[in-house]
Amino acid sequence: MNTEQRQVLENDIIEVLRNIYDPEIPVNIYELGLIYEISISAQADVKVLMTLTSPNCPVAESLPNEVKQKIAEINGVNSSEIELTFEPPWDQEMLSDEAKLELGFL
Repeated sequence: MNTEQRQVLENDIIEVLRNIYDPEIPVNIYELGLIYEISISAQADVKVLMTLTSPNCPVAESLPNEVKQKIAEINGVNSSEIELTFEPPWDQEMLSDEAKLELGFL
């Protein structure tokens, strides 16, 4: 997989992430800043490092599984793995400007 193919695949992954919403906040998980890192290997294995808004989040079980499943369905993805972390802890500073505007913070 060359750099251009990797970039196209990453853009496809980001587009999918922008269609997954935290059920308690009307903003997608990408704009919320819940995605810390997207890694794509030469074999198109995708690893996503993500967090939740809190360790006690009611979707702690289901949201990472939804992300994994939807990424695995993208054409060109060989496999997907989700790593959940709480370091650094999520806070409102991680919101994109689009999310801040949507939530009335701007």
